[in-house]
Amino acid sequence: MAVSQASARDRVGLGWRGELAAGILSHLARIDVLEVIADDYYHASRAGIAALHRLARQVPVSLHGVGMGLASTIPADPRRLQAMARLMKAVQAESWSEHLSFVRAGGVEIGHLAAPPRTPLSAAGAVANIALATRIIGSTPLMENIATLVAPPASTLDEAEWVAQIIHGAQVPLLLDLHNLFANAVNIGEQPEQLLLRLPLDRVGAVHLSGGHWIAAPGGGQRLLDDHLHDVPPEVFALLTLLARHAPQPLTVIVERDGNYPSFGHVLGQLELARAALRAGRGA
Repeated sequence: MAVSQASARDRVGLGWRGELAAGILSHLARIDVLEVIADDYYHASRAGIAALHRLARQVPVSLHGVGMGLASTIPADPRRLQAMARLMKAVQAESWSEHLSFVRAGGVEIGHLAAPPRTPLSAAGAVANIALATRIIGSTPLMENIATLVAPPASTLDEAEWVAQIIHGAQVPLLLDLHNLFANAVNIGEQPEQLLLRLPLDRVGAVHLSGGHWIAAPGGGQRLLDDHLHDVPPEVFALLTLLARHAPQPLTVIVERDGNYPSFGHVLGQLELARAALRAGRGA
C-alpha cells in the first residue's frame, strides 16, 4: 500500500526555457512542476520577477542554482546566497537546488560545473557551505550530483561514498541526475545500476533526466558527454524504473532540455515516458 501511495504523489515536470515557454503555457495541465534556472533571475526586472511569481501560482516552481559552487573548501559567496533568498521570497517557489560542484578558485570563474577531488576534506567543505546556504536562504537545498568525463584526480572516495557523506552530513535531500550518473559510470567502466544502488536512495527528493552524446576520448575510445541536447536514452529511463522500485518516497522528476529543441509534442512524449518508467518501478 505504501508503494501505491508514493506512486500517486510522484510528479513529472520540465525545465523552464524561453524556447519552450509557449508550449509549456499551452499544456500546463500535463506538467506537474517546473524548474527554473535561478541565476537567470537574480538581476531580473520587477516585471520579470512578477511574471515568474504568476507562473508559480499556476504550477509548482522550483529554483535551480548553477553558480554557487557549494562543493568546495572555499566558503560560498554570501551575495549569491542572498540573491537566492530574495528570489525564493519574491517567487514563493516550493524549493531550491544546487550542484555538488565547484565553479571558481583563486578568484577565477571556471565557467562550468567542475567535480572537486572526492575527499573527506571536500565533503566537509560542501557540508559547511550547505549549512551556510541554509541559514541565509531559510530552507535546505536539494543537492545534485554532476557529470564528469573523468574521475576527479586526487580522489580518495568513490562517487557514491562522497555523495553519501555530503547528503548525510548536511542532512539534505539528493537531486539525483540519472543521466549524470549513467555517464559517470560508463565513462569509468562501472555498472550504472550498481552505482545507483549504492547511493542513499531514501534521501532522493527529485530526479533529473536528460540526454547526451558520445565523444572521442584522448588515446582512443569514447566518453559520454552530458549535453542536454538529446532525448533521454532508454538506459536512463530504465534507471528511473530501478530507482522507483527501491525508493518508496514520492519523486519529482524533471526532464531537462537546453537546445536542439524538438516539437513540443515530442517533449511531452518524453514526460510520458518518464511517467511510464515510474509506474513500472512502482508496480502499477
